[in-house]
Amino acid sequence: MPARDGGADPADGESHSADDPTDLSDGEAEIGREMAEDVTEMSSVLGDAYRGELDRETTWRSRLDQTTSWAVTVMAAILTWAFSSPDNPHYIVLVGVVTAAVFLLIEARRYRDYDVYRSRVRLFQANLLADALDPSQGLEHSDWRAELSRDYRRPTLKVSIIEAVGNRLRRVYAALLTVLLAAWLFRIGAFAPDEGWRTTAAIADVPGVVVLGLVGAFYAVVYAVAFWPRDREAMGEFREGRPGEWKRD
Repeated sequence: MPARDGGADPADGESHSADDPTDLSDGEAEIGREMAEDVTEMSSVLGDAYRGELDRETTWRSRLDQTTSWAVTVMAAILTWAFSSPDNPHYIVLVGVVTAAVFLLIEARRYRDYDVYRSRVRLFQANLLADALDPSQGLEHSDWRAELSRDYRRPTLKVSIIEAVGNRLRRVYAALLTVLLAAWLFRIGAFAPDEGWRTTAAIADVPGVVVLGLVGAFYAVVYAVAFWPRDREAMGEFREGRPGEWKRD
């Protein structure tokens, strides 16, 4: 029996409900193409997209700050306990170093996610907003819309884990780890002034020389990752300039 109201015959197995969102005409399926041809509509969509990306960037920025806050809090607690009594073992400070390193790795992973949204916001700012304010300077990226489209279709991380770790070290964790190193050296030297560092640095059956060598190797790697010169993959980070100077990236 033929279907009524122009619908498909249920017997053919191809019946679709009138409310089925997958049953779209070609024009409805490519509504984005129509918006791209309408400047007013496209401007509205890009404005909403920019606000959305900015909100997600802010959310991930707060997650970075939360990780740093926890690292500082735990570090302060460990140092307070380590120096509260001469009988407390010195290696508790090294436990603080390991804990800070764990927080560093967590924050580096979060930074990579944060950088995805920060790079999108920079594309909007450098090509849409900056060009609207001063068209004479031209676009920073001539194909920025295509680049943003590719990123929306296939989101990818923009920076390597090494660069992310180096960034967080330079910004926060190199200073925190240096404080822990200074505290540990003071702890093994000041609380037993009559003994040498090789003796006071020992942990159980591990000789002090080995402990000092391991700590030295760890900090050599930390400072190498933090300050070894390399080309940055992160797009649009702040650059040095004279105070009060407006300068282009």
